[in-house]
Amino acid sequence: MPVRSECLPLLTASPGSARHLNVHRFGNPGARPKVYLQAALHADETPGLLVQHHLYGLLEEAERRGEIQGEIVMVPYANPIGLAQFTNGENLGRYEQGGGGNFNRNWPDLYEPIVEAVKDRLSEDEAGNVAVIRHAMIEQLATQQAGSELQSLRLHLARLAADADVVLDLHCDDEALMHLFLTPALWPQGADFAADLGCRAVLLAEDSGGNSFDETFSTPWTRLAERFPDVPIPPACFSGTVELRGRADVDDATARADAQALYHSLQRFGAVAGQPPAPPAALCEATALEATDSVRSPAAGVIAYNVTLGQEVKAGDVIAWIVDPSAAPGAARTAVTTQASGLVLSRRSHRYVRPGLAIAKVVGKEPLVHRQGAYLLED
Repeated sequence: MPVRSECLPLLTASPGSARHLNVHRFGNPGARPKVYLQAALHADETPGLLVQHHLYGLLEEAERRGEIQGEIVMVPYANPIGLAQFTNGENLGRYEQGGGGNFNRNWPDLYEPIVEAVKDRLSEDEAGNVAVIRHAMIEQLATQQAGSELQSLRLHLARLAADADVVLDLHCDDEALMHLFLTPALWPQGADFAADLGCRAVLLAEDSGGNSFDETFSTPWTRLAERFPDVPIPPACFSGTVELRGRADVDDATARADAQALYHSLQRFGAVAGQPPAPPAALCEATALEATDSVRSPAAGVIAYNVTLGQEVKAGDVIAWIVDPSAAPGAARTAVTTQASGLVLSRRSHRYVRPGLAIAKVVGKEPLVHRQGAYLLED
């Protein structure tokens, strides 16, 4: 079966302009498992665009061989709005410049609106419950109408992903090692996936506080299971955010390797035929996102890092200095310390900062007091 491609138009934002989403579909419509992949929801996070370019080639070959066993839906660029946002030659694709905020925050809630619709239709049949819940999610999204270009983008993407067994949202950090965000219910199910990718951290949170894209499709299942404890409701959507290292980690060799790792995982998920190699040895264990210190700058100035990516540090260690370029050398430096003991996972690529900006993540193992019950993401 040939790859099926379509264009989904966004609501026109201004006369004489139009944007659309490209969608590629592999396998048989309605086949299980259904896997949904998208790249560059934060449009200035480029690695996923090249990774999916190479993954498309692998899937196209598998399609020709008749090896797509499920249905795979790929959105090569998830954010044409952000891709068009250039200021002074720089692509600024994290926030919608019309006032819509962070493209990966405030996604629609698919839990509360469907509780009444499913409560009298759930039974002792687990597979039947999964079907009922997925249908309710699709029906809920079908009732919504877009009032803006951004809302039409979100509705298109949510409708494509809502009934998937696997949802993978490909992002990256500034300077970072490979890592993964999941909900606790999806671990250790996701251990082989993390090993395939070579993740150096797997960060778990039941609710990170931002209504991010991946949690839109994972958290309703655990919340419904808590709401209806007398009937079987599994975590039926393996939904996660894959952080493909840093912004500058974009080259064919790296992207090919990541695409091959994703392909092996698609085989493990059962969406593609064939026996993948045994997963590599795990490079990390999963830890609570509350244990990761999002280290912030206490002052304005130039960052002089004292650590490298992958370095192990201890709580209280100086990981960077903020240098005031106008001060005398003896008084120019402000120490920045971490409250976590563990791996330096990411650093800020732009070396000039204002107070309060996140400059690094340090992955610890023990929950940090200042992170418990807090908004856990970097906006």
